[in-house]
Amino acid sequence: MKVILKETIESLGIIGSQADVSAGYARNYLLPQKKAVLDTPQNRKILEQEKSKFEFQIAKERKTAMEIATKLEGVVCTIPTKVSEEDRLYGSVTVREIINALAKQNIVVQKRMVLLKETIKTLGTYKVPIRVYKDIEPEITVEIVPEK
Repeated sequence: MKVILKETIESLGIIGSQADVSAGYARNYLLPQKKAVLDTPQNRKILEQEKSKFEFQIAKERKTAMEIATKLEGVVCTIPTKVSEEDRLYGSVTVREIINALAKQNIVVQKRMVLLKETIKTLGTYKVPIRVYKDIEPEITVEIVPEK
């Protein structure tokens, strides 16, 4: 089912774009929540008239994302963990630990924003990208150190 998005949904697209979704997703979530409208010639015409409003919204979202990205750029996050005598971690460092360490620095990010490819299992320094907006991904530095 083709729909036109009335707001930016990360998995589908930005505001004003056309998306092809399953009928159930559209009927049960997008349409009742007013996050999208059916892709009909009449709705497309109405949204074309509101295009400048959408462009303003996209510019506003992008500006906010750039501000957050500059705040995140260069952030160093130190996570103390329990290690064995051979400097191997007893567990692993996951997205949750990174989010908690950032929260201690008064930086709030959501779980889906942290792009950790796989859990961290050794001591060291790692670069972890944070997706703030569609194509804006600043990197933070995560240092894994032994707990004292």
